[in-house]
Amino acid sequence: MTDRQEKNSVRKPAPSRDDRLKAALKANMAKRKAQKRARSNAGDNKEKE
Repeated sequence: MTDRQEKNSVRKPAPSRDDRLKAALKANMAKRKAQKRARSNAGDNKEKE
């Protein structure tokens, strides 16, 4: 085997479905929290004016 083939054959196993779903959910929740914070900050600025 050449070096290139050896590197390709030694791969980490793909993450399981549960792991992928958990990561997607975590990213989605972080995005939603950031959106909520941005909306509440925009609303606070309007009230101050």
